[in-house]
Parts: sequence; structure tokens; C-alpha cells
Amino acid sequence: MIQYTYLLINFFTVIICFIFSFHPKIKFNRHFGAFFKTSVLVGFVFILWDIWFTKNGVWWFNYKYLIGLKISELPIEEILFFICIPFSCVFTYFCLDKFFKLDWKPTSEKIFVVIASVLFLAIALYYQDRIYTFVTFLSASISLLTIKFILKVNWIGKASFIYLILMPGFLAVNGILTGTGLDSPIVNYNPENFIGFRILTIPIEDVFYGYEMILWNLFFFYKFKKEDVENEPI
Repeated sequence: MIQYTYLLINFFTVIICFIFSFHPKIKFNRHFGAFFKTSVLVGFVFILWDIWFTKNGVWWFNYKYLIGLKISELPIEEILFFICIPFSCVFTYFCLDKFFKLDWKPTSEKIFVVIASVLFLAIALYYQDRIYTFVTFLSASISLLTIKFILKVNWIGKASFIYLILMPGFLAVNGILTGTGLDSPIVNYNPENFIGFRILTIPIEDVFYGYEMILWNLFFFYKFKKEDVENEPI
């Protein structure tokens, strides 16, 4: 049974959100197509990142907790991670945005994005010899600036706040993956490639890796959702 650990983590991460997707007051199931296109597009990029890091020993997987099926360098559970986690996060954002007004003032959001981007860039440059730290914070900085000032979205502040709300769930899932409550971690990290600061057993880089991934999922989800609505027959 232990070999199903990662698979069960994915399952329990997504199942409640999936069931409530069909609730008549939510109707998220109407947007499964937009989410599917989003997860394929964004997931492809992050899976390539994952494969490269795995090949270069930045992190690796403990097959004690896996069923053993691999695609390229990645266990199938890791690939499912890029569907299940974004689904739960996008669904939660969709619901909170539907029922609550969480928008930030434009000036406040711009200030937040600029400060966060500069801070992330500074961390990336300071730890440029730590590949996970460098790539994560550099790409997070570029992503924030791109999404806000080039793609012109107005929800980064709201998304950041909701990501903070989701943090207990994030810590629970990533905590188990990185060894909390287990005899050994499912995902192991080379200590030479990251700062070394952890929240419980979770490298701090994971928090910002997840943040960047969710921002891009939200951007493309709402882009594809809008296109689907525009293409609906009258």
C-alpha cells in the first residue's frame, strides 16, 4: 500500500474540489475544457523544468512511495501533480472570486508587484550558485513583471492573497512529499542546489515555485475561459 502514497496525495488533493465543481451555484465543470488546455500548456513547461532538474540531480524521487511508472525521468505521480494541484488552486480562486470581492487597488497591486519582483531578483542574484534558488526566484520575478505589465492583468494581488489562504493545504501536501510524517521523503533535494531554509521539511523555494505555477495557470485559464465564452453559440 505504501507505493500508492504519492498517488493518494494527488487524489485527495483534487477529489473534493472536483466533486464541488458540479455544484449548481459554482458550475466550474463548465470550464473543464479551459482548465484542460491550461494544464497542458503550463504543465508542459514545468514538466520540462522538472525533467531537467531530475536529470541533473537537483532533486530525485524515492520509489518506495511510487507505483514505478515513469515518463522520461518523472514518475507518473509527479506529472499528475501538475494537474491536481493547479486544479484545486484554480477552483478555489474561481470560487472565492465568484462569491467575495477581493480585488486590490491598482496602485497597491503595482507597488506589490514591483517590490516582490525586485526582492525575488535580488535573492536570485545573491544565490546564483544555487541552481534551484536562482532559477525559481529569477523566473518568479520575470513572471510577475510579465503578467502585470506586459499582459496587463489586474488580479495578481487577489491571487497572491488567495495563495496565502491556500498555504495550509500547500504545507500539508508538500510537507508529506518532502518527508513530514514519513520515514523518508518522497522528493529529495540536493543541499548544494538550494538555500537550505525549510518550512517544516519544505524548501522555501517550493513556495515560490508553486506561486509562479499558479499565476500562470490562472492567466491561461481565464484567457481560455474567455475564448470559450466568446465562441459559444448564441
